[in-house]
Amino acid sequence: MNLELYQFSSTTVLLLLAAFYGGTYLITTFIKKEQEDTDAFMVSNHSVGFGMGAASMTATWIWAASFYAAATSGYTYGVSGPLHYGFWGALMILFIYPFGRRFRALAPNAHTLGEVIHARHGSSSQLILAFSNLLGSIISLMVNFTAAGALVSVLSPLSFQTGVIIAGVGVLSYTLWSGFRASVLTDFAQLIALMAIAVVIIPAVLFAMGGPAEVMNGFDQLTDEQANLFSTEAILHQGAPYFVAVLAYAIGNQTISQRLFAVNEKHIKPTFLTATLGYGAIVIGLGMIGLMALTNGVEPLNGDMNNLIPQMVSSYLPPVFIGLFFILVIGSLSSTADSDLSALSAIVMADVYGKNIARGKADPKRMLFIGRLTMIVATMLGIVFASFSLDILVMLVFVGALWGAIVFPVIASCFWSRVTNRAFTTSVLAALVLFCVARFELLEMTGAVALLFELLASIGGGVVIGLMAFGFLGQRIGFVAGIVAGLALMVFATGFLREYTVLLSSLVAYGVSTLVCVVMSLMEKQQFDFDLIKQRVGNYDDRFDAPASAAAIKSTHLVKES
Repeated sequence: MNLELYQFSSTTVLLLLAAFYGGTYLITTFIKKEQEDTDAFMVSNHSVGFGMGAASMTATWIWAASFYAAATSGYTYGVSGPLHYGFWGALMILFIYPFGRRFRALAPNAHTLGEVIHARHGSSSQLILAFSNLLGSIISLMVNFTAAGALVSVLSPLSFQTGVIIAGVGVLSYTLWSGFRASVLTDFAQLIALMAIAVVIIPAVLFAMGGPAEVMNGFDQLTDEQANLFSTEAILHQGAPYFVAVLAYAIGNQTISQRLFAVNEKHIKPTFLTATLGYGAIVIGLGMIGLMALTNGVEPLNGDMNNLIPQMVSSYLPPVFIGLFFILVIGSLSSTADSDLSALSAIVMADVYGKNIARGKADPKRMLFIGRLTMIVATMLGIVFASFSLDILVMLVFVGALWGAIVFPVIASCFWSRVTNRAFTTSVLAALVLFCVARFELLEMTGAVALLFELLASIGGGVVIGLMAFGFLGQRIGFVAGIVAGLALMVFATGFLREYTVLLSSLVAYGVSTLVCVVMSLMEKQQFDFDLIKQRVGNYDDRFDAPASAAAIKSTHLVKES
């Protein structure tokens, strides 16, 4: 079945965009500009409440790609596709919680995870983390602006570049002055709208197609794998690689850790639990639209899977619902784009300027100027790269590998006193090199070479399982689970895992970074005093917070001495 896309007039789309971004900008006017300071700009003075925090985390994690990827999963893998995409993504929000408590305990006044690593190891390890986040956030901006351009171009006569520019300028307009505070405040409103619209649109598409009975009748068209809730094909091609990748995003992504440091410490647990449930419910629901398209025999327009949801909505629903869908996607991509701008500004302000250029003598006013300038430059780069319609797959793979390579060194550095700066940097670089060899098949994956990489990947699989068990169940169970999982993979995955390049290479990044980090750390005898981290990481701005003044001065001297 070929479904055509409904198109609005240019005027209608421009009015919808003006209403959305104009309304979002008006929301930010409630923020008191005269009380803005550096720490508020980056993390809202560590005082975000439960409702705002949970909404912001959920809205940030649901980005434009979530819509299209979730639907593609349902269309490609059948009944298990949306579950793999939504469930593992939701679980990774929960995964950051146990380690997030440790990060927050070590540095209650941190703004970025890089500051914690800087206090623990120094500049080289911190800059590896900062570089990965800068690259990842710019790519994320590009993806979201690209999605905006694509949506505008298929639902109106306006060009792709017009949609990209409007989205970029719109997001920048309401984020530029108040930074992270504006992002959190607008995320709350955007999530409420997103949930309300999703609750209406998904059932509306279902019943417009003929209801649950009609969808069930279409199950006869599915293959055995697509009809199987525990499809091996879906697990190996989608579930496992996504599980591994999102684990890396949970630890390495500044948009997530920024919210960890911004939420009031008393509300960390309910915030992450609520965001886990909210994300899973919305994304799995959106993925079901792809499953509906599959059971109804819909062919993606021009063979592009990203057209599935727009096709289903525009073909089965009246124009009012299509307009709501348009706002839904624009809101989702904007909530992530403003988080990327806030993350980028915080990284440049704290990690680049505060810790490396100013070296503990940061000027708060200059930091604010640098943060806003970063947002402007990042928006320009995002618009330019999106306008070129570049193939971002290779870059996303590279960033995912970099984050996967840093997961164990980051976590180990916050729990194990023997990890050194040399062990951190060497393990990350070694993991990245071997990941590239496996992912891009620079060596032929046969014979002894393939066996070596499968063994390294088996260690990586044990690390993933062990870290999760360690986070939720404690150190002893984590060690046992990791060793058992690693040994099981060595037995069952050798000779088999080499056929799944994406999964193999991702696990190799985990395995190599862990192996090198552990061996090099055991060769050193020095012990680190974790209490130094709290002393070395503090607030930057004391203009509105007198008690913070002494802490900031003390932190400055300690950093200088270090």
